[in-house]
Amino acid sequence: MAIKFNPGRRRLLGLLTGGAALSAAGWVSAKPLLVNKCRVAIPSALIDSPWLQKAWAGIDPAQLWDCHVHLAGLGDGGSGIVVGPQLSSALHPLHYAQRLFYMNAGCAHDAPGKVDQAYVARLLNLCDAMPEGFKVMLFAFENFHDDKGAAHPEHSAFYVPNAWAVKLARDFPARFEWVASIHPYRNAAVDDLKTAISNGARAVKWLPAAMGMDPADPRCDAFYRVLAERGTPLIVHCGEEKAVQGSDTQAYGNPLRLRRALDAGVKVVVAHCASLGDDVDDDGKVRSSFDLFLKLMAEPRAKNQLYGDISAITQRNRKPALIRTLLERQDLHARLLHGSDYPLPGIVPLTSMSALARAGLLPKAAINDLDILRQHNPLLFDFTLKRLLDWQSHSFLPAVFNTRKVFGPRSVHGA
Repeated sequence: MAIKFNPGRRRLLGLLTGGAALSAAGWVSAKPLLVNKCRVAIPSALIDSPWLQKAWAGIDPAQLWDCHVHLAGLGDGGSGIVVGPQLSSALHPLHYAQRLFYMNAGCAHDAPGKVDQAYVARLLNLCDAMPEGFKVMLFAFENFHDDKGAAHPEHSAFYVPNAWAVKLARDFPARFEWVASIHPYRNAAVDDLKTAISNGARAVKWLPAAMGMDPADPRCDAFYRVLAERGTPLIVHCGEEKAVQGSDTQAYGNPLRLRRALDAGVKVVVAHCASLGDDVDDDGKVRSSFDLFLKLMAEPRAKNQLYGDISAITQRNRKPALIRTLLERQDLHARLLHGSDYPLPGIVPLTSMSALARAGLLPKAAINDLDILRQHNPLLFDFTLKRLLDWQSHSFLPAVFNTRKVFGPRSVHGA
């Protein structure tokens, strides 16, 4: 099918000042190779690139929902977003720098009262340059909670309320869907889940290590029953979590702890295919979280219920062997889902096309076009990069990018 782009279309909100989030720290001039240039209109010559045309071959944009997109901001625009102390204070220099990169990747800036809107405006611009029908699924993000279900913002890296995500999905229904984030230990968790589904939530997102829930805990059972009854997927980060930290709860990210949800009939999506870190296997031995993800995928309980999203797998901290395995395992491709982990594709140092080419996973001739594309549209860059991945004639089948099939049908009880 012919794919049509809108390379010059913009939402003229007057909020997009490329790289300004880092300019206050003097990074734009000092580290030009590290920051996102935040360019807007995709050059016409690039749209005609054979690599970009190859990426869309066999793909129906109306079936392509990027299932892993983060909302970010400072809470300065009525969003209700809260940035925790570990990301907002220079007393935590590594996490503080992480936030600066994160906001630059989303092309938001520090103008008082405009960061939240700038982040959304940039995301809309990126979506508007994509073919009609393409959508992104926006993540709310829950606070860390203790075993009694009490929230602890002081242990939370950031908080994005459900209300902000649902508002954006309602305001821009042609481009945005939303994903709720609800802690299952809260007293009102089940009622809040039902409300979220009624308000159009396409899924629920958990990051156990940062939020403090154990997917294997019986206290999740009532939550699981509602998810199963409504057919609402649960997206769970598994494996090591580096981006945000709540407490010493890394073990909650073991993929095998999702068996309880699967046994309850819940459709589960493992974020990043558990592609980072190690966890304890059933025999007590430590194995890679990715291997445990593959083990779980092979279990009978996982049939027609367990999926993995391929967000972040091309980042520098992932092993090329892992990508090769996913490319070769075409028997799993119907259960793999495209996600970008936006805004992370806009963080320049995180992804090296040259390293992927040296590993035999990417045509060297595509590097220049991909580099230019990343400067203008990280969403399209991430999609194109994954479509061009190849290992000994194995690439991701179009089914990986038909994500709407998992999230599209609304619950009969929902909106």
